[in-house]
Amino acid sequence: MRDFVYRALRWEHIWICLIVLVSLAFHLGVIMNPDELVLDEEHYIKDARNIIENAETERLEHPPLAKLIIVAGMEIFGDNQWGWRTMSVLFGTASVVLLYFLCLRLNMSLTGASIAAFLLAFENMSFVQASVAMLDVFNVTFMIAAFLLYAHRRYITAGIAVGLSALCKVIGVLTWPVIALHWLFSRHERSWLFTLTFLSALLAFFLLMIVFDLAIVRDVSSLVDPVTRTMTIMEKSESLTFETVTHPAISRPWEWVLSYTPMAYRYDPSYTSAVSPGLWIFILPSFGYMIYRAVKGSSAGLFGAAWFVGVYLVWIPITLITDRVSYPYYFYPTIGAVCIGLGMALSRFLDLFRQRASGKLKWASLSIVVVFLLVHFVTLIILSPLVPDLHIAGLKLSFW
Repeated sequence: MRDFVYRALRWEHIWICLIVLVSLAFHLGVIMNPDELVLDEEHYIKDARNIIENAETERLEHPPLAKLIIVAGMEIFGDNQWGWRTMSVLFGTASVVLLYFLCLRLNMSLTGASIAAFLLAFENMSFVQASVAMLDVFNVTFMIAAFLLYAHRRYITAGIAVGLSALCKVIGVLTWPVIALHWLFSRHERSWLFTLTFLSALLAFFLLMIVFDLAIVRDVSSLVDPVTRTMTIMEKSESLTFETVTHPAISRPWEWVLSYTPMAYRYDPSYTSAVSPGLWIFILPSFGYMIYRAVKGSSAGLFGAAWFVGVYLVWIPITLITDRVSYPYYFYPTIGAVCIGLGMALSRFLDLFRQRASGKLKWASLSIVVVFLLVHFVTLIILSPLVPDLHIAGLKLSFW
């Protein structure tokens, strides 16, 4: 037994296993609470019931895949909290594992990859999105899967994953500019492979939309062609502007990084969607650090910076041009990029700790990492539904 424990502790992937187990325990600990629908679960669970009972969807502004995944959960586990939220938990956990292996593929150290996975697993907004039956967690998981496949140079399957991300939520198309930016600055050989990625994403989106829509309506005569469906999605999306929507939580993309304004999904228990404070403070510094490391030749730095630009910064011109309404949790798909930047930075402090034989700098380096990770973990405990009676929705901090 002692030998088994010793070998397990020396296994290179032991930390990601522990992270996944603890994260799953937290998720499963809150999955039954509350027994009522949380925020947009009100829309998607009711629509899932409509799909199951009447073979039709009322949420035509969204593609079909994420809705079908929620339906699958309800068919397997029943029309209850387990059925509503289990698939979100599983996909959210999978996104942590995918980020870990993406980091390793981008030549980050085991330490850096483990830190990045830890930060994502116990980041409050990510945890909340993976705890409720909304569409975003499915979109993000397929997005990171596309990144990992692309990093392995599996261009066709990466394109299919891009298509699947967009079939969960149309904003999944932002996966594409990330890959395009990284290719532009790193890969110039055999450009036809890049074209294959784009074409496979396009074909997957339109062809699989037919399959998934058919799974909803269960009648070929009721199918709408994918081009018309896409136009309907875009028309309904374009109608949701800052002028037409009056929700109290709407915000502009630059406010997500300049003003700390949590969005309350529910007060008791506290489903408060807010980027964990430690992560939020370092959003812009981590982006700057990734650019610096990219200039120095870091694969992870380049990909992380491309991720930040393609998924977050692109929202700024989109908002200015279209006036499309947005919410604070729209930053969720970018959190993985911030985790990469901080994972790279914190692992450097641990490298310094290992390299120095003694002295204050050695122990200061270790202390920075330990304190940061501890605060990050405790913040999740405080902000998340793990503490039922606490909510901070009224808190607002700003750099201005």
